[in-house]
Amino acid sequence: MVNVFVSGAAGQIGYALLPLLANGRVFGPNEKVHLRLLDIEQALEALKGVAMELEDGGYPTLGSVIYTADPEVALKGADVAIFVGGFPRKQGMERKDLIAVNSKIMAAQGKALEKVASKTCKVLVVANPANTNCLLLKMNAPSIPAENFTCLTFLDHNRARAQLAMKAKVPIESLSRVAIFGNHSATQVPDAFNAKAKTAKGEEFVSRLINDDAYLKAAFIKTVQQRGKAIIDARKQSSAMSAANAIGDHIRTWLVTGSAPGDTVSMGVFTSQSWYGVKKGLIFSFPIKIEKVGTWTVDESFKLDADMKKLIALTETELEEERDEALEAVKQQQAKL
Repeated sequence: MVNVFVSGAAGQIGYALLPLLANGRVFGPNEKVHLRLLDIEQALEALKGVAMELEDGGYPTLGSVIYTADPEVALKGADVAIFVGGFPRKQGMERKDLIAVNSKIMAAQGKALEKVASKTCKVLVVANPANTNCLLLKMNAPSIPAENFTCLTFLDHNRARAQLAMKAKVPIESLSRVAIFGNHSATQVPDAFNAKAKTAKGEEFVSRLINDDAYLKAAFIKTVQQRGKAIIDARKQSSAMSAANAIGDHIRTWLVTGSAPGDTVSMGVFTSQSWYGVKKGLIFSFPIKIEKVGTWTVDESFKLDADMKKLIALTETELEEERDEALEAVKQQQAKL
């Protein structure tokens, strides 16, 4: 039995995600999943309809569904908490404005997480800015271990794998050791030069199969960085389907299956150590090995050239700036109380 909290559950991503949680795809065919769904008061009627659809799905692995606008009700006893909901970026808003609004939301939800969730709760943050929101949750739930807080870069990871597979003309499942470094933003650093593919000749570096370093250092990186925007431009809505799929991949790999031997996945994790020279105290995406489910280890064997190191420094700086802006926003909010 697992109690799973999902915020923003009436939204597009929630609508695509909840069937994956209910049907056994994420937690397996033998685990009863009890869903605890949260959204704002204005969305409760829509959330009621989502709960009704979950009941109508007849999922044998769905134990129960609760829906509410109260974070403490939804988070009570949560074993897994997936924070999908956040204030969306609206036209004319700068990123710092988004950070200021969401810092208030995440600080409040972090306090509820601390108060009522399981002390072993595993946390995944999807709501943007995901890395900084995750850091705020962690800071407001100090009794939950720091290594239990993660943010979603598995979507970027899947995007990078897809681009490399198409360019190299290999099956996507043949790829390993693809990585996303840094922030889930336009400064993220997709790495192709450590990636490998299983071919008829054996395991080969993807960069040698593609044989176009100029592409891998420019167009490939930009495509992955801008993929979310490109989907919004084309679809006029965000990438809900692929995001939900990536959330499922993240949770399943972390908590159920582990990563394949010799392979890595991408997750934003708390920098308790200075991996790859990144400063401590950030939520930063790295190549991650999951050899024991429920835990993770940064794979420190990736070789990075000077160009990659410069890009990683830029995304690190952005995360430091976001953290400082968020902390200042929280400080100002507290001063008004």
